[in-house]
Amino acid sequence: MHERSDNYLKQCAVVGKPNVGKTLFVINFSEFLGIKELEFEVTAFNGMKMIKKYSIKKAIEELVDDNPHKTRQIHSIIVNLPLNKGKKTIKFIDTIGFTDGIHPEQDIRRAISQTLQVVQTADIILHIIDASAIEKKLPNSIGEIDLSIAQFAEIKKGYCILANKIDLLEGKENLEILKEQFKGNLIIPISAKYKKGFKEVRAFVINAV
Repeated sequence: MHERSDNYLKQCAVVGKPNVGKTLFVINFSEFLGIKELEFEVTAFNGMKMIKKYSIKKAIEELVDDNPHKTRQIHSIIVNLPLNKGKKTIKFIDTIGFTDGIHPEQDIRRAISQTLQVVQTADIILHIIDASAIEKKLPNSIGEIDLSIAQFAEIKKGYCILANKIDLLEGKENLEILKEQFKGNLIIPISAKYKKGFKEVRAFVINAV
């Protein structure tokens, strides 16, 4: 179990629209870093916190599905990254999906407001975009909110875009479109499902801290 001294921890926010793969990325990236049991600190929009523990399999079963806004509370997990001869402890934060426009549900609006606060204070921002949905008129395709995230976050040293679902043909084909729309930003192709690109993400995060 990690000692929680959040005031001294570097914080890495995982952000993006609903259903782009944020939660699956956090779970599988944690496993990639050697974590076998996930210990999430769950923060409700009213500030109340609790600790929930999952196996990797159980976390995927309970926290990941195709319904928008499956994640309605901030989930954070403490991970260790190798740094020189030691390690760097970082708090990864799985956030609520941003939407284009104002969401009709009050609870989700409050949760999104909570995510905005996380983004403002985060040291590192990993912005996940579903590369396979770029040319589809779907809720998880690129929208104005993605452009706004990039404009705000690109001033930070620790900002990059994770082009998810690169394991799908559409994801590979749309990568150049993504690079054109987000010129000047670092883009790392990944598959949150199959853990592709995770070495590159780890290297970026280590460099950013």
